Amino acid sequence: MKKILALVLALVLCIGCASAFAEKVGVSMPTKDLQRWNQDGDNMKALLEEAGYEVDLQYAGNVEQEQLNQITNMINGGCAVVVIAAVTGDSLGAALDLAKEKGVKVIAYDRLLMASDAVDYYATFDNYMVGTVQGNYIKNSLKLDEAEGPFVMEITAGDPGDNNAFYFYNGAVDVLKPYIESGKIVVKSGQIEFNDVATPSWKTETAQTRADSILSSYYADGSKIDAWLCSNDSTALGVTNALADKYDNDYPIITGQDCDVSNTNNMIDGKQSMSVFKDTRTLAKQVVKMVGQILKGEEVDVNDTTTYNNGVKVVPSFLCEPVFADVNNYKELLIDSGYYLETEDGHVKALTD
Repeated sequence: MKKILALVLALVLCIGCASAFAEKVGVSMPTKDLQRWNQDGDNMKALLEEAGYEVDLQYAGNVEQEQLNQITNMINGGCAVVVIAAVTGDSLGAALDLAKEKGVKVIAYDRLLMASDAVDYYATFDNYMVGTVQGNYIKNSLKLDEAEGPFVMEITAGDPGDNNAFYFYNGAVDVLKPYIESGKIVVKSGQIEFNDVATPSWKTETAQTRADSILSSYYADGSKIDAWLCSNDSTALGVTNALADKYDNDYPIITGQDCDVSNTNNMIDGKQSMSVFKDTRTLAKQVVKMVGQILKGEEVDVNDTTTYNNGVKVVPSFLCEPVFADVNNYKELLIDSGYYLETEDGHVKALTD
């Protein structure tokens, strides 16, 4: 009888350990260098812990091998689900293979994980729509359907290693391409194709260096730029910095994405026109919900099963809807909603400042 009781107790303890083991969640973010990934990581960790999960949150410093090592350790360390915002989408094959081998579920977060059948779900914003929002903002601001033109525009796109960058670029260019082809929009540099306008690692400095070159080569005579399509805020900041150094006209229409603090303040100061607001609190809540559904064996919420093909499979996805912020509505979207705090001089700052 004592042996039976001991076996039962051991079984109960084992089940309890397995339950605790199953409720550990890994969150892998690419870098702390961009404000949005800090916010995403903090939001995700807080919400997961509030839901009762143990969280292993790691930042990879934009180093592919570091992220590979961190995710491998998460899997070997008992995480039942890993949420991954990749440094580059095709760099994590070995870790994803290990996850599949050990039965660990993988959610790609805002950057699709490529070339692997071990990606279970994808949670993001509608990335093509992000681009169309930017393109339509330029179209409407310049009144392209009514105005005679021509208008002068330049383009700065995102990281070739980030699958989302193609969606952002294509969404915007699909809106603006008819006006480029008709001559109503002129790109003086001639740099239009994605490979010509891409910005490795989304780096502000890289975007600024390229913008400096364009300004020196094509606008040194003082000619005007009407719009500069930028795929996100870090690239927009590089363009804005270059314009401040090498451009004497009024700032053109400049698009962005993420509503970073510096860029939002540039909008307030008239240096950037808009930024696509992707409320990462919404995305984080959705991912926490998906994690819970996975661990409880429930059906996982998705709303897109056709768009995001990673080269091996179409990954079931949940797409949140983006909106744009500009000087007319930023207070409602960013301050009244509690996303940022307003400073005494009318600018914004992060909640943690």
